[in-house]
Amino acid sequence: MDFLMPGAQIFIPDGLPPETALARTTHIGIAAHQDDLELMAVNGILTCFQQKEHWFTGVVLTNGRGSPRAGPYAGYSDDEMQAVRTVEQKKAAIVGEYAAQVLFDFPSAAVKDMGNPDPVNDLVKILRAARPEVVYMHNLADKHETHIGAALKTLAALRSLPVEERPQRCYGVEIWRGLDWLPDEDKVVFDLSAHENLQAALLGVFDSQIAGGKRYDLAAPGRRRANATYFAPRGVDAAAGLSYAMDVTPLVQDETLDIAGYVQGYLDRFAAEVLNRLR
Repeated sequence: MDFLMPGAQIFIPDGLPPETALARTTHIGIAAHQDDLELMAVNGILTCFQQKEHWFTGVVLTNGRGSPRAGPYAGYSDDEMQAVRTVEQKKAAIVGEYAAQVLFDFPSAAVKDMGNPDPVNDLVKILRAARPEVVYMHNLADKHETHIGAALKTLAALRSLPVEERPQRCYGVEIWRGLDWLPDEDKVVFDLSAHENLQAALLGVFDSQIAGGKRYDLAAPGRRRANATYFAPRGVDAAAGLSYAMDVTPLVQDETLDIAGYVQGYLDRFAAEVLNRLR
């Protein structure tokens, strides 16, 4: 499979040919950066872990060259950082037993540039080869510009597919902005109580971020635990960890829907809930 960036690659943990590995995909995560999949697509990873009928494929759009660095990685060049981040993402694919890990190797600027069709074109190739049933992507209220760029590229790729090739469900999951503000009826709730050891291992392989000053290994489980505790104010905790998403399936099924207008609907319902309770 030919991609547009010279450094792009497909890593298959169990060594199958790429076409065979991708064809078994049922769940796919499409993320901006290395370790985003392990933060936002955990439901898909756990659903597929050690299952013969369900397989998770990860896609990372950017090359990791602009990653923040401190501690033992403070003196790393962009080239060295890119190499480290690639190896870390492959380690996560091995730990999580992914069907495949795709690394597109685009610079962040290409993902944020809505006039650049290259990431969309590469995504279409993967989506047609994988034909996933479920897609996990960045949510449309995220505050990270590259995450929003990745989300819009993902929607553009999905909308370009023939209707019969589009996934059954598509979820925009929280990372750089939690989604606890969504009214409960608008929340997609993922129970992440199982395999807490696996979740820790998936995040732990990204040493360049953790030792480099971003404690995602503490923050992500903390958010999940907090979501579980604060989800129901009048009930005891029913889960050890929860993750929230917004359902963006309607935007995939109907390309005439306005994306900004769809998100505005979530904001309006949140505002109405807050104001009605005050009144």
